[in-house]
Amino acid sequence: MKTLKGPALFLAQFAGDDAPFNSWDSITKWAADCGYKGVQVPSWDGRIFDLLKAASSRSYCEELVGVARENGVEITELSTHLQGQLVAVHPAYDTAFDGFAVPEVRGNPKARQSWAVEQVKLAITASHNLGISEHATFSGALAWPYIYPWPQRPAGLVETAFDELARRWKPILDHAETMGVDVCYEIHPGEDLHDGVTFEMFLDRVGNHARANMLYDPSHYVLQCLDYLDNIDIYKDRIKMFHVKDAEFNPTGRQGVYSGYQSWTNRAGRFRSLGDGQVDFGAVFSKMAANNFNGWAVVEWECCLKHPEDGAREGAQFVKDHIIRVTEKAFDDFADGGTDEAANRRMLGLGD
Repeated sequence: MKTLKGPALFLAQFAGDDAPFNSWDSITKWAADCGYKGVQVPSWDGRIFDLLKAASSRSYCEELVGVARENGVEITELSTHLQGQLVAVHPAYDTAFDGFAVPEVRGNPKARQSWAVEQVKLAITASHNLGISEHATFSGALAWPYIYPWPQRPAGLVETAFDELARRWKPILDHAETMGVDVCYEIHPGEDLHDGVTFEMFLDRVGNHARANMLYDPSHYVLQCLDYLDNIDIYKDRIKMFHVKDAEFNPTGRQGVYSGYQSWTNRAGRFRSLGDGQVDFGAVFSKMAANNFNGWAVVEWECCLKHPEDGAREGAQFVKDHIIRVTEKAFDDFADGGTDEAANRRMLGLGD
């Protein structure tokens, strides 16, 4: 059993142009003031992090770590959610996702993909330079427009999509092996890796690569009506990162999982601040501890109702209250009568 590390906060939803969210020094001070012990860093946000420097300069990484520690937090992981998304983009989403890339490659899908692959590799190298062994990302998607089988999917369509997805990611995973970093795909709707089955399809195609792992986030499973507790037991050996995020699913006679193109506020399934949704976090944290999860409990705040700063402060305390300090002895040790092999055999009627 393991005691989880935390609480930590994913900074993507908070970095901005206004203080204290516009510099590394001030945002890490703010996170510590909220009660966090660690921060997960969006590698694309130049206001708080320079990816190129982190990949090429150990002194820059030492400076980042030093400032963070002086302010009371550690760097838990880096994220390339936006860049990872661009490793594989179906043409239907070209325009929607173009803004994730630098201006120089927008409107050029091939150049954009090459840029994205290099970005993820740089972030893996930066993770190594920072002494971090896990990295968060998205898989991207080629098959997602065909998620519902109408019209009927032609034979081999999905298989071809996953073959190509694996082909694009295999060199990145090999680089991660060289760097000693686990690539943790957030299992997420909109990605080709959006549930256990699709993760396994991908894993098979990359030869069960040791660096292909999962970022577990129960909120995405609530909105799919997937058993998020059983998922922990099934994939415990591949779950290397943990986003603590809440959600609720309240179907009506008018809408269900697809939610009728409604806004987040009006969807049957929606993300909520910690404690305001339906995730059984007592059970989640119990399973993570029992299954020897060795990472951080990272709050990813997303809520369509509550102010983000309130959600952040409440989230830190919520995670503190749910982390289980695992026991070092059995609860009934007081009744231990002592034994040996001979006594065991006598108790079983086997004689001496």
